Amino acid sequence: MPDLDSPVAPSEATAPLRRRLGLVQATALNMIDMVGIGPFVTLPLVMGFMGPNFLLAWLVGAGLSVVDGLIWSELGAAYPEAGGSYRFLKLAYGEQKWGRLFSFLYVWQTLVQAPLVVASGAIGFAQYFGYLVPLTEWWQPKLVSGVVVLLLIALLYRRIEDIGKLGVMLWMGVLGLMGWLIFGGVTHATVPVAWLPEGGLSALPGVLLSAAMGQATVKTIYSYLGYYNVCHLGGEIKEPQRVIPRSIFLSILGIMALYLLLNWSVGSVIPWQEAQHSEFIVSSFVEKIYGPLAAQVATALVLWVAFASLFAVLLGYSRIPYAAAADGEFLHIFAKTHPTKHFPHVSLLILGGVGFVFSLLFRLGEVISAILAMRILVQFVGQAVGLVLLRRRNGTAHLPFRMPLYPLPVVLAVAVWLWVFWSTGPQFMLSGLAVTGAGVGAFLLWSRRLGRWPFQEKH
Repeated sequence: MPDLDSPVAPSEATAPLRRRLGLVQATALNMIDMVGIGPFVTLPLVMGFMGPNFLLAWLVGAGLSVVDGLIWSELGAAYPEAGGSYRFLKLAYGEQKWGRLFSFLYVWQTLVQAPLVVASGAIGFAQYFGYLVPLTEWWQPKLVSGVVVLLLIALLYRRIEDIGKLGVMLWMGVLGLMGWLIFGGVTHATVPVAWLPEGGLSALPGVLLSAAMGQATVKTIYSYLGYYNVCHLGGEIKEPQRVIPRSIFLSILGIMALYLLLNWSVGSVIPWQEAQHSEFIVSSFVEKIYGPLAAQVATALVLWVAFASLFAVLLGYSRIPYAAAADGEFLHIFAKTHPTKHFPHVSLLILGGVGFVFSLLFRLGEVISAILAMRILVQFVGQAVGLVLLRRRNGTAHLPFRMPLYPLPVVLAVAVWLWVFWSTGPQFMLSGLAVTGAGVGAFLLWSRRLGRWPFQEKH
């Protein structure tokens, strides 16, 4: 067994990553990745889809996160290396054949969907910024979102141990805002909020299987995404067999509690019929309780949280093309690390640059659906099936973490992810498949140039 507390072995022309992040830092980076702008912009959208049953959609999103978190925990603890899903897919499907294709497709999609994630947070940031400073011209929100992305790149251009400390500081802002909002709801609740649909348990299956629930879950799961960020940073985590699973479940359970309490708090002060039409739901919520000045402070904290999340997102995703390039399976330029700060600076600059462009081009609702449609088949479904293949091939004796009730969590995860994919709608399903198809073409051209499978000469 390799020494997992030593630096990750470097490939040619790349410096080693260093294991400097512990449980607190890993959990903080996960949680700020998860919260972000998501719950503050999707909360009214979910209310619009689900009406008085909006809390159920957040429970469904949490349930999928827990089940999928078991998959990530088992894989992340067993294979704690930079790149997360890139390594998992390559190992699961065979490092010399199909694993090369699946892992390449994941990196290919990352070059598009990672900047989309960054853009979605920056666009949401600009939306809430409009509460503080009215943005009346069409170009003004784009200017704000673009500046946010550039500032992110500048802050991430530093050593990983400095980033871990900064991440914990940003995390404190996340917890402070959520705690304040929840306290406001608890102390000013006037509107009853239902946890079960009208008709009780007998009506629950119909609500859970409805088209509205599918559309709402697309929005809630977007707000939960990020519980696996620690796996992308696997090569920089101390004691990864212990820290990775713990940070994943601490993140999911903590954010689930915060989201449910936040939604209950808002719904208990502002009726869902009114809240579903608000662009600044948190600002409106605080203004109704404490007045305009407090609403401005709350809006500033929302912007802090949104920025903190983008910080963690871009940090994690920048390690994925790096891992593939360092492995010799992607463009060599992505493997370069900073000569003194020891982080993949080229990967960071390219993903951040594309995110900057996307933040100027797209709208928030389009970005959210596109992100999920693009990722589900290769990353989430492919990874779940890959775990089964790894267990069959290698057994379970070596696993530091083994999911309970196997294979039930895998079956549930695949079924629900496919349902979410279908719920994104034909337009985004086709766009996701188109990106995947283009990735297959790029992989074949790349493999032919290198003379690798499926074009290597037979001996």
